[in-house]
Amino acid sequence: MILSRRSHSDDGLLDLIQEAGGNAARGGVMLRDMLAHFPDRSDLAREILLCEQEGDRITHDIMHRLNLNGAHRRLGHADAYELARALDDIIDDTEETADALGLYGIEAPMEQAEGLADVLVSASEAVAAALRALRAGEDISGRLVEIHQLENEGDRLSRDAIASLFTGGIDPMVVIRWKDIFEGLERAIDSCETVAHILEGVVLKTGR
Repeated sequence: MILSRRSHSDDGLLDLIQEAGGNAARGGVMLRDMLAHFPDRSDLAREILLCEQEGDRITHDIMHRLNLNGAHRRLGHADAYELARALDDIIDDTEETADALGLYGIEAPMEQAEGLADVLVSASEAVAAALRALRAGEDISGRLVEIHQLENEGDRLSRDAIASLFTGGIDPMVVIRWKDIFEGLERAIDSCETVAHILEGVVLKTGR
């Protein structure tokens, strides 16, 4: 009976972590769509904010479950805590970027921002897929390699995007605004790689 209850609580924790991954991926898709059709789809900023708030709720539920039930049979207390934080960082940075588009009065997106948003969607969807595989006890190594490759692509795009701001005599205020937006997108992608690093540690410890 005790083992049965523990298995149920383990499944609940993995369910919440998988939910957090799916929520982060949804936020990335909405940000990509917002940028692709900006300013016509500026209303998506509100939907992304709701995603961010849902992420906070899921993170709170994960922390509560960890405090209540302790370590997971496959996912240690510290790993689960760090995963929850990294997943929350993805949606937080996504929401901050969406908010900045309106806050800075952006009139039209830059091509480089759209490229970074595409990478964020691919990386966050790979994170969500890795967490689904973790929940199912399947191999996640291919997804982790994919996330690392996407983070490298994001770094390259971010460097090129920021460099482009300092050519052609762009207004310094425009430079500051877009630099913030590019860096927000890069942080969200970096948080996807943080999830991959944590999951690599889990695989090394458990062999799964």
